[in-house]
Amino acid sequence: MLRSALVAGAASALAVAGFVAAAPAGASELAPHHMNPHAAMTAAASTAGNLAYGGGNVVTAPTVYYVYWGNQWGSSSVTNDPSGEVALQQSFFSHAYGSGDTFFTSQTQYCQGVATGTTQCNGAGTPVGHPASSPLGGTWLDSSSKTPSRPSTSAIAAEAVKAAAHFGVSGDNVQIVVDLPHGVVPSGFKTSYCAWHDHTTTASGADLPYTNMPYITDAGSGCGANFVGTGSSGVNGADEGITIVGGHEYAETLTDPAPSSGWVDSSGAETGDKCAWISSGQGASQIISLNGANFAVQSLWSNNFSGGAGGCVVSYTSASNQH
Repeated sequence: MLRSALVAGAASALAVAGFVAAAPAGASELAPHHMNPHAAMTAAASTAGNLAYGGGNVVTAPTVYYVYWGNQWGSSSVTNDPSGEVALQQSFFSHAYGSGDTFFTSQTQYCQGVATGTTQCNGAGTPVGHPASSPLGGTWLDSSSKTPSRPSTSAIAAEAVKAAAHFGVSGDNVQIVVDLPHGVVPSGFKTSYCAWHDHTTTASGADLPYTNMPYITDAGSGCGANFVGTGSSGVNGADEGITIVGGHEYAETLTDPAPSSGWVDSSGAETGDKCAWISSGQGASQIISLNGANFAVQSLWSNNFSGGAGGCVVSYTSASNQH
């Protein structure tokens, strides 16, 4: 989990410079995806070893819900989206399923229901789920009021709870993504993180994982714009951060929906934090195909890579076939 650093992380923020101490299992703790430190560091990768199980839940049947918070997006439909983030986010998750997705499959090696401290599930416990069809469960434009220009963490959590009530969902298999409109800058965005995820509780007391997703392209290269060469992929370099950051937060929610009770390393870093902003060599961010559509992504941590030594990978069909 990264906090107040350049770019990285999950319940966590993609941020800049350091890890925050891990919270006790079940405790609420922001996990930020830190901002791109450019040449300052390649990644936090393997210095803290493999991810270890903290005793909490993982996501066994993932479903993602988007709420577009605020009438800045539009009144009855999304009309103010200059970078086309809404369409790209929906396309990304609409393609992230089944055998045509060998990217998020690396996270299915992690599980729940095994001994705390486990680093290799080896078929034990209940694994992270990989959806057979699109995990995108629904979208909602909440235009009932204007989003504050600098919304607080508690306000973002409250909007996630409101969205969960709208969709009629709760529990650790749900990820509510609170999409903030263009020009809204919560504290730390663009200076210390790109996005973060956490969990809260609904009115009934059920757990609710959620993500604070600012308007990523507002941060430009600090949050992934033009980070990966696009070649003939058809990917728009200026929009790369939308899926780099979105994929980072989704993967970390899968493996650590209630930070830091799931899978984190000894420094508190989650699966995306350990592989953020790698520009060359093993685990470099790249353009991948999900069911025939191309997207920019960062790599994710695989404990069973290289015979159990661990490493960052972008493709995974088995422990013996990953890179």
